Amino acid sequence: MPDSSRLIAANPPAAGLGAGEASTDRIAWIKLSLVFLPLAAPISDAKVLTGRQKPLTEIAFLFAEIESAQGHAGIGFSYSKRAGGRGQYEHAKEIAGELIGEDPNDIARLWDKLVWAGASVGRSGLATQAVAAFDIALWDMKAGRAGLPLAKLLGAHRDSVQCYNTSGGYLSTPIEQVLENVSHSLEKGLGGIKIKVGQPDPMVDLKRVQAVRRHLGDNVSLMVDANQQWDRPTASRFGRILEQFNLTWIEEPLDAYDAEGHAALAAQLDTPVATGEMLTSVAEHHELIRLNAVDFIQPDAPRVGGITPFLKIMSLADHKGMRMAPHFAMEIHLHLSAAYAREPWVEHFEWLEPMFNERLQIKGGRMIVPNRPGLGISLSEQARAWTAQCAEFGQRA
Repeated sequence: MPDSSRLIAANPPAAGLGAGEASTDRIAWIKLSLVFLPLAAPISDAKVLTGRQKPLTEIAFLFAEIESAQGHAGIGFSYSKRAGGRGQYEHAKEIAGELIGEDPNDIARLWDKLVWAGASVGRSGLATQAVAAFDIALWDMKAGRAGLPLAKLLGAHRDSVQCYNTSGGYLSTPIEQVLENVSHSLEKGLGGIKIKVGQPDPMVDLKRVQAVRRHLGDNVSLMVDANQQWDRPTASRFGRILEQFNLTWIEEPLDAYDAEGHAALAAQLDTPVATGEMLTSVAEHHELIRLNAVDFIQPDAPRVGGITPFLKIMSLADHKGMRMAPHFAMEIHLHLSAAYAREPWVEHFEWLEPMFNERLQIKGGRMIVPNRPGLGISLSEQARAWTAQCAEFGQRA
């Protein structure tokens, strides 16, 4: 029989490896902040109209600010809508100490360490969403240390990304206001428009789609998002009706975890199918990719656990030849989309702009990768004012 002690010595746990000569810096200080961003008006999509959720009035953010002994700094964030923000913050406090004294450049190993520190509550969902804030901050620090925008550190395929607007097309917005919002978005230089569908009466949706397509004309990209509120027969029937509008995609036509249903629908329709934003792990996205269930994969870096797992999803999707359109958090996803091999889309939401001192530039239907190092963002005084709780670990250098 093999000597088990020798086997263990030859294959030590990755998270337990000691630092070698290549490690010259250490994480010295971490600050966590729980911030609540109020929305100007309550927002409703199909989940509200079907009674599954209440209107959205605020977004909870978990910010992680990390500094190293050599004075390098990074910032990352995760978020939650309606519920879970305080839970993310509390879990992050439980595991933050695991990073003090670690080499901030060992991002993949530190992701594993943080996930295993909270493994009893799972390796997806709220637990990895808390990890995401740390992971994104470490990638921001690494790119900042190199003096490069994150997209350039990862290896950019482009310096700008197609962008579309979502925030002006919610079901709580009267169609007249939606059309005004569409015009405003196009004037700002956005290249596409997404509106919400999925109402109890699909014919109401049809009238809204017709109105927006007439307003846009035939040459502007139009997407619709059902927010998981159709069953398979409705998605199939209404999807065929929507073929006439030359949509760029139909988003979340079915329950997020119905990979087989999405695969059947994608095979049936000429209109591309998009989903993935609600999934919280690489494994869940892999199931969509394996089954050819989507034409556009829509991962969300804060939801899947950060940039480290997001890069794995990118590789899997690229191998299958899929397009990508990350969900929300354009401040992060602009960089990741710029590093994707196939022409992607990035979602424009102005909701987060008060949180940061910087603004992203839009021109000719595309969002421009900024030349600032890292993610190129810093927290505003308004974000500090909206902070409900904060906690610090270690000592600033």
